[in-house]
Amino acid sequence: MSDARLLAGSDTIEAPARRPRAGKLRLSLLGVLLPVGAAILWETAVRSGLAQGRLAPPPSRIAATLSELAANGDLWLHARATLARVAAGFALGVLAGTLLGALSGASRVARALLDPTLQGLRAIPSIAWAPLFILWLGIFETSKIALIAIGVALPIYLGTLGAILAVDRKIIEVGHSFRLGGFALARRILLPAVLPHYVTALRAGLGLGWMFVVAAEFMGASEGLGYLLVDAQQLGKPAQMIAAILIFAVLGKATDALLVAGAAPFLRWQDTAANTQG
Repeated sequence: MSDARLLAGSDTIEAPARRPRAGKLRLSLLGVLLPVGAAILWETAVRSGLAQGRLAPPPSRIAATLSELAANGDLWLHARATLARVAAGFALGVLAGTLLGALSGASRVARALLDPTLQGLRAIPSIAWAPLFILWLGIFETSKIALIAIGVALPIYLGTLGAILAVDRKIIEVGHSFRLGGFALARRILLPAVLPHYVTALRAGLGLGWMFVVAAEFMGASEGLGYLLVDAQQLGKPAQMIAAILIFAVLGKATDALLVAGAAPFLRWQDTAANTQG
């Protein structure tokens, strides 16, 4: 009898944990509804003759193009090249943006020195950097990775700086009242306060990294999804262009999801509205 009660008790404990997971799965499936519905509507419009589908091919033609690119190996070749560039540029951009943001957040003098210049650089479009980087670094990988790193570093700098400046002074005073100092204060007070904003900055930087890689691959690349786009535009292949854009969207979403999943264990302590919604 006691075993039965224990089993019943364990079921009642696990059931609430399963419910939020089921709710999240339903919401994830709901997110697929809009693109799938739009694809079905456009396919129906083209097949019924309501639209030509010459410049905006139907999903069936795009799927056939993706299948062809996968079969001949071009899809993996170009996707791998783009992923490698984004990964390298993202790593360098995170390092530079985090260091500059932490330095500016910790020192008023450093902030007065660095912030006006970096805020000005943020306003420069990605394509404007391309000719300069080609002139300085050539048309090879160094210039492409440097361009992506610039795009990643600036939003991460801004997010890191904003997160540090937004830390409530009362929290720091509480830490001092418990005689926390130096590393202990940073680990137990400052880092938890900064981390949620920092993760948001990382996601913004990653998104800009995917945007900047397109400009980078317009700079004389012979491999990459950006090259695939240019090749399709020059040869008049709209299905290939849309296929390349879709691959960008899928890879960008996948890497963002990986970043969110990697950061989730460090943010479990948060008691926010997002964590309580069913």
